[in-house]
Amino acid sequence: MNTNGRGAPDSSQSQARSTHVDNAPNLPAPISDFKIRLELFSTKIPNFYVAPLCGASAGMASGIVTCPLDVIKTKLQAQGGFRRGAKQVASGMLYRGLLGSGRKIWREDGIRGLYQGLGPMLLGYLPTWAVYLAVYDRAREYFYDKTGNWWLSRGYASVTAGACSTVVTNPIWVIKTRLMSQSIKQNSEGVRAPWQYKGTWDAARKMYQIEGLRSFYSGLTPALLGLTHVAIQFPLYEYLKMTFTGSGIGEHQEDGSSHWAGISAATFLSKICASTITYPHEVLRTRLQTQQRGVPAQSHEEIAFRGGLKHPHDRGRSGGISSSDGMPSRPRYNGVIRTFQTILKEEGWHAFYSGIGVNLFRAVPAAMTTMLTYEYLRRQIGDLQHAGALRLQAEEEAARSI
Repeated sequence: MNTNGRGAPDSSQSQARSTHVDNAPNLPAPISDFKIRLELFSTKIPNFYVAPLCGASAGMASGIVTCPLDVIKTKLQAQGGFRRGAKQVASGMLYRGLLGSGRKIWREDGIRGLYQGLGPMLLGYLPTWAVYLAVYDRAREYFYDKTGNWWLSRGYASVTAGACSTVVTNPIWVIKTRLMSQSIKQNSEGVRAPWQYKGTWDAARKMYQIEGLRSFYSGLTPALLGLTHVAIQFPLYEYLKMTFTGSGIGEHQEDGSSHWAGISAATFLSKICASTITYPHEVLRTRLQTQQRGVPAQSHEEIAFRGGLKHPHDRGRSGGISSSDGMPSRPRYNGVIRTFQTILKEEGWHAFYSGIGVNLFRAVPAAMTTMLTYEYLRRQIGDLQHAGALRLQAEEEAARSI
């Protein structure tokens, strides 16, 4: 239903409804009846459920809008981990830049390729934003009572909410990253992902059978390091929103003004700052998530286990299972620190910002879609609850007067 800024129907809908009532004055208006029922129903929704409901809806909207950009970003981040040797960098890069990568994916895999991983993305956004915004909404007041400091309370609330949502949803994001990093066509080059999953459940089944339960928590450490992202983004967003609009997150002015331009500006600035500062952890997380943990000698998917920095414990010891060319079969990436060292040595510092342009191009619209949807739904539910409460109060007063 189209509404104006105050949640009221626009003039065209009002005119159409008026014409309908004039032609059939004895029939009730179904839209009005539905709205009344909706207002009364909204008063029964506990306030604790409003934030997760709005957050889950906002996350789903964001995922649908930005999935193609997320696919491009994931391929750019992950491709350096699939090559066969440390020197095959420049010649082995399949994806270059936003437009070049987009054209290549479209040419090889079509529209389906641009929406790889959409299922787990939506499945992941539901609990991610539901848990995050629900915990943040409660935790910020708790920490403010404990610390008495506005910035500290928001920072602690962001980290707490982010940790809860990350631990709960990490397996889903590993599956999503695996699906997005693969090519739909058969792999014929050493820089492509060495697996083929048919879908979410197929990926989960194969990962569990070949790599075990631990594979679902690959990249958890850099993901937790990424809590610095939300520790910057959400306090900064709330501060900027209060500066621009006079209201905190999920809150709106009682005079009916929504200040959508202010919300958009606050989201844009906070996301740009947080993404630029904390981007390298995303590359570390993606590399760890896209590295298989199975024994390469039992599978043709040995590419991700070859090369990398030599480990100190390799000295004087047998390399164990080796590939056909004698290289020791061990993971290229092992822990956050060693992964950082390996990428820095093999690809240079610029690899930590691989795909950052695409990431910003994706992350900013995603954040704006998420926050605008969240704030809009909070506003609409708040208006419905307020109208429903007034209606119940009027009915009670009318019943007492009889």
